Amino acid sequence: MNSQTEQSVKSNAPAPELRIVPRRHVGRWAGAAAVVLLLVWLGVSFAQAQIDWPTVQEYLNAPALIMGIGLAIVLTVVAMLIGLVLGVVTAVMRLSKNPVVSGVAWLYVWVFRGTPVYLQLLMWFNLALIFPVVGIPGVFQGRMVDLLTPFIAASIGLGLNQGAYTSEVVRSGILSVDEGQTEAAQAVGMTRLQTMRRIVLPQAMRVIIPPVGNEVIGMLKTTSLASAIGVTEILAEAQHIYFVNNRIMELLIVCAVWYLAAVSILSIGQFYLERHFAKGSSSKQLPLTPVQRLKSIFGTNRKAMR
Repeated sequence: MNSQTEQSVKSNAPAPELRIVPRRHVGRWAGAAAVVLLLVWLGVSFAQAQIDWPTVQEYLNAPALIMGIGLAIVLTVVAMLIGLVLGVVTAVMRLSKNPVVSGVAWLYVWVFRGTPVYLQLLMWFNLALIFPVVGIPGVFQGRMVDLLTPFIAASIGLGLNQGAYTSEVVRSGILSVDEGQTEAAQAVGMTRLQTMRRIVLPQAMRVIIPPVGNEVIGMLKTTSLASAIGVTEILAEAQHIYFVNNRIMELLIVCAVWYLAAVSILSIGQFYLERHFAKGSSSKQLPLTPVQRLKSIFGTNRKAMR
């Protein structure tokens, strides 16, 4: 049999059955096992540590700590409101073609991002050393030490610091909007302010909200620095208590529980806010709410939800 005949016979022979061998993810399983072992080790360590868990349960409902986390949330809201207003104004100023306006905005961002927030809080609290008396001549006058309470000093200090960071987030969001949108708005007769308010900012919000939500959560934890100027938020209250009863870890665990609860609530708010502004996007499907996700898992609502 010549070579051509042998090749013809081989081509007509049935192909051998191929066996599909699933890919083995050895590294993935090893990583998962390592994570589980780490979690077990942490759980056993906390269980065997000398932690008085009834004390943790007792102080979870302590009025002083509840008021402390409430004060931290109020301080976060006030500081973020100041920061958002300043952030939007500063971002618009930085995008201005006027060199003085953009230069002043750049200087503000440079100063407040370049110095620690702890230092800024101390400077605001001691502002009376520079301006002992403030007021409007003939209308009102008062001592700075009486007007600038620890809460007000912390609100101003945290808000100004946050404004510098938020301005960069807002600026990136504005730059993400296509210039054609602005040109089209101006072509129909809109002013720059109307274009910014009605066209640019609503579209930029999809880019702005996720990092701003992250900043809100960061601000909640940053409020603990306000204890340096006498604001008794939850961590400062916990320190006052454990300096007396020496239950340090128990009180810190209570603080962690309250911080996690507050962050969870803020995260839920961020989720629905992102979902609201995502309605204008035609390229992405809206993220499912927890209820919709459960329905999709159990097969009661498999339709695309938009």
